[in-house]
Amino acid sequence: MPSGKTHDSITLWCWPAIAGLGWGITHHAGLALVASGCFLFSGLMFGPDLDIHSQQYRRWGWLRWIWLPYRQSLHHRSILSHGFLVGTTLRLLYLALLIGTVVGSGILGWSIARHSLGQGDWLAFAMPLWQQAWQPIGQSWQQYPEYWLASFVGLEAGAMSHSLSDWVGSKLKRWRNRRLKKTKPS
Repeated sequence: MPSGKTHDSITLWCWPAIAGLGWGITHHAGLALVASGCFLFSGLMFGPDLDIHSQQYRRWGWLRWIWLPYRQSLHHRSILSHGFLVGTTLRLLYLALLIGTVVGSGILGWSIARHSLGQGDWLAFAMPLWQQAWQPIGQSWQQYPEYWLASFVGLEAGAMSHSLSDWVGSKLKRWRNRRLKKTKPS
């Protein structure tokens, strides 16, 4: 299994190729930039090794605590963290759920505080705030689906460069160990 530095090197060396590939496929600088930026982010901070105390995990700094439930729920290198499409999708859903919980808790707390001060019904205040909080994301999803797709493709490519290097590294290590066993005199 490659070290964190090796994974970082793979990400940084592949980054220009991903940008070029993005440009070659889309002929659109914005989409290529989004995909390659998400590839870089995924390779360095949002990849499969968030399921252990890794460089990716440590790079979140004081926010790394948000990944503790994720780490405690998954086995390292399981299909849920390192699997094709599954790992990236699960991390995105986890992060969306976490952000939704924080935003929802803030809106609920603010609404209840206003209600307790006699400024109206908390639910009547909370619902428009909740809609305003998520409306820009929904509009963006509808107006710019190609950017959302480019983002996901970039995140997935960064995660897959990590998982593939783990897989290749493990295969080479097993092959080398078998070869050494055959050459050792008994």
